[in-house]
Amino acid sequence: MFTGIVTDLGTVRDIQPLGEGSDMRLVIGTSPAFLGEPAPAVIGASIACSGCCLTAVQLGGDFFAVDASAESLSKTTLGRLVAGSRINLERPLRMGDELGGHLVSGHVDGVAEVLSAVPENGSVRWRFRLPPGLARFVAEKGSVAIDGVSLTVNEVDGDVFGVNIIPHTAAVTTFATLQPGGFVNIEIDTLARYVARLVSTDPMARDSSARPAPPRGTVA
Repeated sequence: MFTGIVTDLGTVRDIQPLGEGSDMRLVIGTSPAFLGEPAPAVIGASIACSGCCLTAVQLGGDFFAVDASAESLSKTTLGRLVAGSRINLERPLRMGDELGGHLVSGHVDGVAEVLSAVPENGSVRWRFRLPPGLARFVAEKGSVAIDGVSLTVNEVDGDVFGVNIIPHTAAVTTFATLQPGGFVNIEIDTLARYVARLVSTDPMARDSSARPAPPRGTVA
């Protein structure tokens, strides 16, 4: 699990095809501090790469490598990366750590299109179009992870939603280089996922007529 608080910006150093080109290995440069603190990363460790939970298969002093399957490439923005691309990085949450954002699993639900970025007072209002099926999970003032960054939803209009990015967040994440027309990984809030599942499978939640009548003499 992660919190959606990015702790380092990595850079793709190399992309190596695997499985006859269906899969790929990403070699990502980062800071020694990211890999060494609060405890040294190990082979097999999980690292969130722009919101995608991936497994470290190789480690160096200032780099690590992860393998991405064809499934991951088709469902995320990983397949769009090239050498030199920047990536938001986060190590897993440890018991007792401060939960600064919200609980993020690193399991991307879909890819959203960047529609616009408009300055608004001291921040920038970004608007995104969600892929089909995800709009019902995104609510005003709810949480969403965009490329692994925990953010608060400011408004929702159909399949379009907006967030505000302050200068600090832009400086320490890939929002500094993101442009309208680009694409980002979206992970919906876990709570929204389970509430939707309960509503879809519970006939009483779907249909008020299915609820039992209150005992006689009580107030409904």
